[in-house]
Amino acid sequence: MSRLFTSGSQSIGASASASVLSTYGLGTLDQILCLCLQGVGHLQPLSGSYRYIHRVFKTALFIISSGIGVFYAIKERKKATSREFLVGGRQMSFGPVALSLTASFMSAVTVLGTPADVYRFGASFVLFFITYGLVIILTSELFLPVFYRSGITSTYEYLQLRFNKPVRYAATVIYIVQTILYTGVVVYAPALALNQVTGFDLWGSVFATGIVCTFYCTLGGLKAVVWTDAFQMVVMIVGFLTVLIQGSTYAGGLHNVLEQAENGSRLNIFDFDVDPLRRHTFWTISVGGTFTWLGIYGVNQSTIQRCISCKTEKHAKLALYFNLLGLWIILLCAVFSGLTMYAHFKDCDPWTSGIISAPDQLMPYFVMELFSTMPGLPGLFVACAFSGTLSTVAASINALATVTFEDFVKSCFPRLSDKLSTWISKGLCLLFGVICTSTAVAASLMGGVIQAALSIHGMCGGPMLGLFSLGILFPFVNWKGALAGLLTGILLSFWVAIGAFIYPAPASKTWPLPLSTDQCGLSNVTESVPPVLSSRPAIAETWYALSYLHYSTVGCLGCIAAGVIISFLTGLQKGKDIPPLLIRPVCNLFCFWSKKYKTLCWCGVQHDSGTEQENLENGSTWKQGAESVLQNGLKQESLVPGYDPKDKSYDNMALEKITHF
Repeated sequence: MSRLFTSGSQSIGASASASVLSTYGLGTLDQILCLCLQGVGHLQPLSGSYRYIHRVFKTALFIISSGIGVFYAIKERKKATSREFLVGGRQMSFGPVALSLTASFMSAVTVLGTPADVYRFGASFVLFFITYGLVIILTSELFLPVFYRSGITSTYEYLQLRFNKPVRYAATVIYIVQTILYTGVVVYAPALALNQVTGFDLWGSVFATGIVCTFYCTLGGLKAVVWTDAFQMVVMIVGFLTVLIQGSTYAGGLHNVLEQAENGSRLNIFDFDVDPLRRHTFWTISVGGTFTWLGIYGVNQSTIQRCISCKTEKHAKLALYFNLLGLWIILLCAVFSGLTMYAHFKDCDPWTSGIISAPDQLMPYFVMELFSTMPGLPGLFVACAFSGTLSTVAASINALATVTFEDFVKSCFPRLSDKLSTWISKGLCLLFGVICTSTAVAASLMGGVIQAALSIHGMCGGPMLGLFSLGILFPFVNWKGALAGLLTGILLSFWVAIGAFIYPAPASKTWPLPLSTDQCGLSNVTESVPPVLSSRPAIAETWYALSYLHYSTVGCLGCIAAGVIISFLTGLQKGKDIPPLLIRPVCNLFCFWSKKYKTLCWCGVQHDSGTEQENLENGSTWKQGAESVLQNGLKQESLVPGYDPKDKSYDNMALEKITHF
């Protein structure tokens, strides 16, 4: 018999929170929340031999990851500076950084959640192919040049250079809280999924993940994180490809997989409905998805920290563009895994029939069934899933340590010695490792609070994007406008998300595709019916029913609008007081034909006082900015990288030569 399932509506658990997994790992939150809130499934534990093989793979992954941390701790022991520890001495090449970026944002949620989403809702997720391209172009050409050339270590340093300390601290606190909450769930949820399907010890996996990540982050710093991520990225791709090859072979070839998916309406990708209430359409993914990913990716500390660790700006941009290839590969692997899984279970859905208790268990169950006669290969998939978890958690711990050291410790104690700074940085890595692991423990007890925690992460991305956009694109915005815009964006995001939680969206906007149990031979499968909606206000049918991908859009645009209005009301910022490298004059693209209009759009910022190379060489445009930084309690080091005319790129090699005026 066939059966239709609702997605649990677009509540905070299935809608607002979905932006988190879509942002960090392409999945949807209704899967993870289902996973966290439901009980153990009806699966039998693995036999001792299978469990032993799986543990071998997982243990090998942990040992290699830890070994990389030990290697860099020994290799870099004579370079004991916080700069070396937190940003790899700013001498990384683009290759490992590109792999690290991809691995960091393709968590275990991607490995488990995305195939399940494609299985249930169809292959429209592949439209994120467009979103990723737009996000990488905007990040590399709009945000990265400003961050790289300003020589900052924490992205929130920029907010102090551009506005003031209160704006910087507000943004930093928001980032720390949301990252801790999200990282805890990233550790817990995949471990629970694998526990229910493979019989792994749940808390052993949680604590092992937390301990290993904390260990190699604390010992090896950013270099250990980057190279470990690169290794884990390879493991993830190999795991995905193994499933795809065996799965498509079992289904009779890729052609049969696509044919079955087409028959099941899984290949209806292009839906050009402009209704912003629809969960996934071409426009919600390409527009709302771009805002969502830019909020978490383009101005995210974890991304920017890796980019500024590159030895030149050209290497940083190459890292982003090669990372785009990685994002596309992982996306396609995840989508095709979902289609292959549908071809396998098209006549007997294990979730509908009650064999498993949550959608995120679909992929592990599929792998266990697919490789039932091939001991060892399921262990490769387990390593693939845990690679995603390790890379994301390690990136979060390192980024949290960096922003805390740069934004709080270094601001309060600007004259710390290199040795003491390094030990404090390592201590912060250890502290946040413990906190994130503890949050994972608490995640098992929080229930509905998990939904709120995940929603906070998704809803804060848009306002944060709006805040940085105000600083980089609108030179006339003052600090009052920036702070008011940030608060306004957060209030708008929380308003729509909490409203969606209280008044779930109509099922017609989120209804999954049909799943069949015709050949399961079960008599206890019952039909589900759409939820009966109680009396609802008119706003629940519009504002509260907004697609989760537009939450970041609302937060970003609300922040920008409020920031501009408040700045006009309180007095515009004088452009002549702003160092030119803190502003990205995008108006030059639209007013290239008129110098008069270009100058007008600069709002007084002296972009024409000489070439950027000349400005860097004589320091004239940065003297005022440097004095401002020093008055704010920051060191005079790391203000701006040098310009290498031979390479036609900004270069960290020349950093030390130009830090004194």
